[in-house]
Amino acid sequence: MKITIFGAGYVGLVTAACFSEMGNNVVCVDINEDKISLLKQSVLPIYEPGLADMVTRNLGAGRLNFVSDIEFAVGHGDVQFIAVGTPPLEDGSADLQHVLNVARSIAHHMVEPKLVVSKSTVPVGTCEQISNTIASVLDSMKKNLSFYVASNPEFLKEGAAVDDFMRPDRVIIGADEEFSAQTLRRIYSPFLRNHDRLIFMSIKSAELTKYAANAMLATRISFMNELSHFAESVGADIEAIRIGIGSDKRIGLNFLYAGCGYGGSCFPKDVRALINSATQAGRDLKILRAVQDVNERQKSILIDKVVSIFGEDLVGLHFCVWGLAFKPNTDDLREAPSEIIIRSLLGHGATVSAYDPVAKENAVAIYRDDKGVQICETNTEAANGADAILIVTEWKEFRSPDFDILESSVRKKIIFDGRNLYDTKFMRSKGWLYHSIGRNI
Repeated sequence: MKITIFGAGYVGLVTAACFSEMGNNVVCVDINEDKISLLKQSVLPIYEPGLADMVTRNLGAGRLNFVSDIEFAVGHGDVQFIAVGTPPLEDGSADLQHVLNVARSIAHHMVEPKLVVSKSTVPVGTCEQISNTIASVLDSMKKNLSFYVASNPEFLKEGAAVDDFMRPDRVIIGADEEFSAQTLRRIYSPFLRNHDRLIFMSIKSAELTKYAANAMLATRISFMNELSHFAESVGADIEAIRIGIGSDKRIGLNFLYAGCGYGGSCFPKDVRALINSATQAGRDLKILRAVQDVNERQKSILIDKVVSIFGEDLVGLHFCVWGLAFKPNTDDLREAPSEIIIRSLLGHGATVSAYDPVAKENAVAIYRDDKGVQICETNTEAANGADAILIVTEWKEFRSPDFDILESSVRKKIIFDGRNLYDTKFMRSKGWLYHSIGRNI
């Protein structure tokens, strides 16, 4: 099938690569000509395991093409996927200007019927706006063309997006007529040969399902972070509690980890957007407001622990930060707890050496003007001469470091672990002053 993807960002790239991997003829279009030029050379703007190899393979096979020519892109695809960004506005609502600009471009250039599919994360009612926008442009140009609009939200985890797309646990399709539903069934059938995971619903239900899913996951995280404070106060172990409640099949273990808060491009933005959408509909989502508040406070939990040991004045002290990306297997620093932590350390007068296995380039761009921050090549280099280590991202290489080598590198044997990577008894036996989350035992 001929497919066009608008947007060569995270969702658009993964979608384009995976559709082409299944034999479809895919054009991915973006107005950023520099990005398109690099993508044609298999140089990706993001890090995602397995994606670069897939892009290279399908470029070579001629099934995947990157262009900045919108007219060509619209002419190519029988199905036009919109996968552009919806960044937050000041009030927390989703900025739909890019989505609606794509709708206008499709209408302006289309010369035959099209199925337009929203894959961007958008508030309820956006597909209706897309439809109205296309109809208005067609009418103004006196084009008598039929078109269809559907919703197909993405559920991709950064760091596992390719696997999520190729082996989905569900594919949500919001379609209000049979043609759209059957066309999308045909596109996704190759991904679902073992088990049909297609879930059909109305367009508005599909739009809300995406926000609801991210809001639920964010709620689980904030619930555990809130509970961790109580556990720490009374001498309980939040890790034991996690296993105890997660063993209940109704609850499960996923997204029950206490830590130093969630970040990234989805959870913070989508929780805010859902709260805003509900407010516009006359509803106050009080639970989600609490989820948001707990998460913002949690991003400072490690700083609170540092200050409790060293005091407010950190002048002359040097801290090592392990992990900058908001989660492992990505270079995404958007709304990552690491930035709040580093800025706070600097604000208290300390200096910082930081390390991340993948996010170094992005970190250098953020901290290039901060003389108190050094971005290091290895975790041991970052730890050298540190008064304490702060663990912010749970990269695998941090799970079992050589503590003997580490001991010889640091000035003080102190670790503030924002991801609960180590056994508290083991750390005490090795002589470390070890502060974790919700485990004051």
